[in-house]
Amino acid sequence: MDQNLTKKEEIVLNLLKKRCTPLSAYALLAELRDDGFRAPLQVYRALDKLIALHLVHKLESMNSYIACCYDHHAQDGSATFTICDHCGNVVEVEDRPLAQAMIQLTGQLDFVLRHSTIEMRGLCHRCIVAKDPPVLRDLKRAATTE
Repeated sequence: MDQNLTKKEEIVLNLLKKRCTPLSAYALLAELRDDGFRAPLQVYRALDKLIALHLVHKLESMNSYIACCYDHHAQDGSATFTICDHCGNVVEVEDRPLAQAMIQLTGQLDFVLRHSTIEMRGLCHRCIVAKDPPVLRDLKRAATTE
């Protein structure tokens, strides 16, 4: 790795890449005990560095972490995700025009954008086409009562 990662940082990053799904710090710790991780602080330190290098993103709404799928974050630190409320599927979306619009907007506000994570919650295609999942029933019920 060209970012001079420590062994523990590499281990955390590799697990997140391998899993391709968000994991909490405690889930990471549980899986990494055999690799010498003994305390949550070890995981959090590794995650902090990986986030600073834009190699990992924190999903605030899920209190979990996911490996970055794109390398453009080193430039602007922005990331956008879709999160399915039914199945929990998370997809990182590359949207350069949105990132550029955010930079332009913050520039107009005399605000220096350090990083941004947008989490769009809803239903993925698979859950939408599924035969009447509970989430769709709830949405239909809410729509008819309004």
